[in-house]
Amino acid sequence: MNFIYKKYGRNTLGGILLSILLALIIIVVLIVIFFFSYLPRATNHGETITVPNIEGMQINQLESFLGSKDLRFEVNDSSYSSEHPPLAVLKQYPHAGAKVKEGRKIFISVNRINPPTVPVPNLVDGSIVNAEAVLQSNELKRGRIVQVPGPFNVVKEMKYKGAHIEPDVRVPKGSVIDLVVESGNNGRPFPIDDLVGQEFEDGKLYILGANLNLGDVELVGGDTVGYKPIVLKQKPEGGENVKVGDVVTLWIGKAGTEPPEDED
Repeated sequence: MNFIYKKYGRNTLGGILLSILLALIIIVVLIVIFFFSYLPRATNHGETITVPNIEGMQINQLESFLGSKDLRFEVNDSSYSSEHPPLAVLKQYPHAGAKVKEGRKIFISVNRINPPTVPVPNLVDGSIVNAEAVLQSNELKRGRIVQVPGPFNVVKEMKYKGAHIEPDVRVPKGSVIDLVVESGNNGRPFPIDDLVGQEFEDGKLYILGANLNLGDVELVGGDTVGYKPIVLKQKPEGGENVKVGDVVTLWIGKAGTEPPEDED
């Protein structure tokens, strides 16, 4: 280095330019070391963790479970689902399978302890088909149909947990509402329609409208993706006499699928 300065002189133009060049070289070397050596080690560059699926897990399980994988969590939302227990994880972000760095925080939505309430709609003097649609739109479920004598095929009373309930009373979302329905035929037997070949939804509406109960629905031949299933078989069969409240079992599937044979 001194040799170079002796050649150009420190205070000459060549010496000054040489000093600037050396300073730039040192800065570049330090930048390269910082970005390609120190920074990757400090930030675990290239080291990722696969986010596990925590949906359905209880919140009290998460700290130890995620901690063992060098991850954290934070509750940022809550909602309600009747299909999961209270404080279960309903959603997560990032989603399962995503690649994240160590220490990443997983944001979760948990199931509420108490379900929100909804008012019971007024179903009295309406049909069962209407009652089914209205209950679903209010996130309630239809329960048992209790038949009583009467000239009209309409709902006469609503019950919740076995007791009479008035319209507009608030109940937990997803509650089951039983219906007391007039027979419309004084309880006399009547022949059930032949539903074979009809679309499942049309057959379901007929069963409800006739004050019958839909029992087991068995899918024949795989899933129903891409087509509307039809009724392949019913029990009782079309033309057989039934009474209000009787249960109808259906076998559904794609058109052309062979229905199952009766068991001996």
